[in-house]
Amino acid sequence: MDFDLSPEQELVRDTVRQFARDRVAPVAAELDREKRFPYELVAELAELGLMGMTIPEQYGGGGTDTLSYALAIEELTRVDSSVAITVAAHHSLGTLPIYLFGTDEQRRRWLPDLASGRRLAAFGLTEPDAGSDAAAIRTTARLENGEWVIDGSKIFITNAGTDISACVVIAVRTGENEFSNLIVPNGTPGYTISAPMDKLGWRASDTRELSFAGARVPEANLLGRRGAGLHQFFEILAGGRISVAAMGVGLAQGCYDLADRYARGRRQFGKPISSFQAIQQKLVDMATEIEAARFLTYKAAWEKDRGRAFASTAAMAKLYSGELSHRVANWALQIHGGYGFMEESPISRFYRDQKILEIGEGTNEVQRLVIARHLGLSG
Repeated sequence: MDFDLSPEQELVRDTVRQFARDRVAPVAAELDREKRFPYELVAELAELGLMGMTIPEQYGGGGTDTLSYALAIEELTRVDSSVAITVAAHHSLGTLPIYLFGTDEQRRRWLPDLASGRRLAAFGLTEPDAGSDAAAIRTTARLENGEWVIDGSKIFITNAGTDISACVVIAVRTGENEFSNLIVPNGTPGYTISAPMDKLGWRASDTRELSFAGARVPEANLLGRRGAGLHQFFEILAGGRISVAAMGVGLAQGCYDLADRYARGRRQFGKPISSFQAIQQKLVDMATEIEAARFLTYKAAWEKDRGRAFASTAAMAKLYSGELSHRVANWALQIHGGYGFMEESPISRFYRDQKILEIGEGTNEVQRLVIARHLGLSG
């Protein structure tokens, strides 16, 4: 067993860590307060080659491994979740499906702009009455004169409505019990994007509701084989859970960093509160559990990179890091005391951003169902 990162992976980690500290940290609170999408940072991330890391170089990507990508997401989330989810949703959910399931023509058309980060992509699965139960989607697409005619709606979709959004890959019913995925370009007549949704956390990320009323796209916009939609988006979600697990680890580490710094500087009864056993035990528990979550997440990425079955490990990593980030954010705010309850304190933003990690990419409850199925426990 070798727990060392390769020199290339260390370079990715260190580069993104420095970028997050130098460029993201100074503006994170302002972006959150103003609910402003970080266009400038996305452009800089694109220049660094971080918007399409695992896409092959021939399509404009970085050609890196999944673990390097997880390292990048972890380091971004350590400073700001909105920037991290913008990268993760674009890469794992919006762009990868086109690479994994697209035709050569679809790859040539979409991937150069998406993998380079010049444009963004989104993935539309969730609907007002369908989330965890993916098979309950009601958005339909029917073939008519060589075009797919789409009717329905999607909700809570990331990256669909920015000025640089290019397209959304949506899950639709193409028959009675038949599910498929379609690429829908932004600007398609009949495709309407709502105003940005008002959220508890991830305030600087783009989240929209999408509506389709007779929206038409060419028949060639079908992604992969007709009727393969369920298999496709389950594979997409399994890979996406690695990035969300990395977000859980990064957020927990960021909370620990803030709590540790505050505890060393805050003095009560004539000495730093970090010298009190109660505070030490919290910090020790936080550090220990973060390491456990980190290596579970890295193992899922390692399995994926080696072509092994990784869905169970990814679900475990996503479940554990999400619940861990909840505990760590709560403990870190408690260590800050009343100062942590003030919006001027960074820990309050981390506390708000955390909750969605237990909901997005499959709730904790769904992760347990997925894991139970892999353990052979479900009937």
